Amino acid sequence: MGSTNELIPWLMDGDPAIRWQTMRDLQGAPAKRWQAEQRRTLKEGWGAQLSALRSPDGSWGGGIYSPKWTSTTYTLLTLRAIGIPRDHLPAQRAAALVLDKQLGRTRDDVFMLNLAACDRCVVGMNLSIAAYFGIRDARMDAIVENLLSEMMPDGAWNCRRPRRPTPHHSSFHTTFNVLEGLREWLETTPRHALRNAVLDAEKSALEFMLEHRLFKSDKTGKIINYKFTLLSYPHRWYYNVLRGLVYFARVNAPHDERLQDAIEVLNSRRRADGTWPVQHKYPGRVFFEMEKVGGPSRWNTLQALQVLQWWER
Repeated sequence: MGSTNELIPWLMDGDPAIRWQTMRDLQGAPAKRWQAEQRRTLKEGWGAQLSALRSPDGSWGGGIYSPKWTSTTYTLLTLRAIGIPRDHLPAQRAAALVLDKQLGRTRDDVFMLNLAACDRCVVGMNLSIAAYFGIRDARMDAIVENLLSEMMPDGAWNCRRPRRPTPHHSSFHTTFNVLEGLREWLETTPRHALRNAVLDAEKSALEFMLEHRLFKSDKTGKIINYKFTLLSYPHRWYYNVLRGLVYFARVNAPHDERLQDAIEVLNSRRRADGTWPVQHKYPGRVFFEMEKVGGPSRWNTLQALQVLQWWER
């Protein structure tokens, strides 16, 4: 086992979350086939397990943002990654609950005050959940406008920007939480007056990441944080090189030699059997473990193969 074709049967032995994305991205299956597999995420595997743990009030874990990682926010982020259908009504209601409780039910003065005070990582998460699960109201425009206004001078985002001491450098963690929210909004909002501004912001943030080769200081060339180079899934609010590369592949970014160092890190993490492992996890309560640290990871293998397929084009 080693090549993509050799790994596909192993991936297809996994959860429906892995199978439908393997069919779509690695096998080039017709949309009708992979969409049917995608709908199975509601009936079996991780998606069905998480859905069954929803409380009578429509939330998870007894809270909206905490406890980590069983709260409504983090459960919906996982369900979005699993790819449960966007039109799943209980998830749509839970996404509305997150937005209502975190920021407010309508775009009024209280909503705008809450939005201004909210952590930019959380705002990005809220946007990704709301966009994926079909929320379309004036609050979405306000969130996008806020994120555009909160960019740092270096072209990306830092959730500590309003705090003291004022940061002078964007955060990789914050940048990708925001980018993933904006990208979900772009993919579900084909026509909008803010679209070009969002695309410009995305381009700016990706250039910021390229200047750092996705994990290095732009001044010294040294690794900023060794954990950036470790494969972990779910990544929660944390950044790592694979998360960054997956985003570049998702937007079909042009080839840039400044990504080569990150690609080499990804290749160096590959096991002798051709798979990629889970190298560590972030502490916190979970409903169940999808994969174990140290063993082969279908999540990370699928994402690594998606990245390499894009890169090798």
